[in-house]
Amino acid sequence: MAVGLSVTPTLHPHLVNGRSGDPALFVERLHRREALLFDCGDLTALSNRDLLRVHHLFVSHLHMDHWIGFDRLLRVHIGRDKLIRVVGPHGLIERLHHRLQGYEWDLTERYNADLVFVATEAGAAGPERSAQFRFLARFAVEPLPAPEPLAADDLAVTSALLEHHGPCLGFAVAERAHANVWKVRLAERGLAPGPWLQALKSAVLAGAPDGMPIELSDKSRLPLAALRDLVTVGPGQRLAYVTDVADTPANRTAITALAHGADLLFLEARFATNHATEAAARAHLTTAACGEIGRAAGVRRLEPFHFSPRYDGEEDRMLAEVAAAFAGAPVV
Repeated sequence: MAVGLSVTPTLHPHLVNGRSGDPALFVERLHRREALLFDCGDLTALSNRDLLRVHHLFVSHLHMDHWIGFDRLLRVHIGRDKLIRVVGPHGLIERLHHRLQGYEWDLTERYNADLVFVATEAGAAGPERSAQFRFLARFAVEPLPAPEPLAADDLAVTSALLEHHGPCLGFAVAERAHANVWKVRLAERGLAPGPWLQALKSAVLAGAPDGMPIELSDKSRLPLAALRDLVTVGPGQRLAYVTDVADTPANRTAITALAHGADLLFLEARFATNHATEAAARAHLTTAACGEIGRAAGVRRLEPFHFSPRYDGEEDRMLAEVAAAFAGAPVV
């Protein structure tokens, strides 16, 4: 890294329920209100404020421990103008429709605000079909003429169709590019850091014209041309999320391609290495498989999760087995 270059990650993920609870990954975005949610198992650990930031929900599959928290997400948004995009495998639209129709929506005429869910089913070739559900229409299913893209605002999103006990999606999210600030140059010019730097970075990334005015911390303004050299643009941050998959050659190939070169891969490690037979019977990965796949994908950091409850109190052992396989050492 060049001296004086401030490299601050934009995506800040954390496992809502740790490594052993229901799968749910909450991803905050630096200087942005919007947040991403991957799977929605038990969401009680998230505050209402956190949930109100969610604009995109990516669902790997529709087993209860990945889907049970949807009602909490729904509850805090009733009465608000909001669009939430939900992406999942084949069957998502039907199941979301049934979920929403499980309630009586007899008072919608008293509201002006419209909560809208746009659901998109993705397959092997990407998005296949989409439908919307509007609160003011009592969440009737309204098919859309074309599938919605998977992009999350300015983030590129890709999916991989994997096999569990049925179709399961893995996801990768990436900044299209990442802007970093030269702290030394900033200090040399006597410019105070502040929120204006985010506006500067956004302007550079958007290819704004040189004459665009940028407001500084002291409320003075300078044209973008006078500030452009404070910023350097490099590859964007990239993270991947995969859970509940069988250890098959096809799955390994697909996960490796999806997560290739990612800064961070969240990957399930449901069973310890010595329980490989049970892992295969239940279509899950072992700690060794998790580490091997992360190594093959060349990810910078691997975060194993979704440990079976049978390993309560043995997290250090599970992490050590993953780390050994990730480093290329045999796991015993």
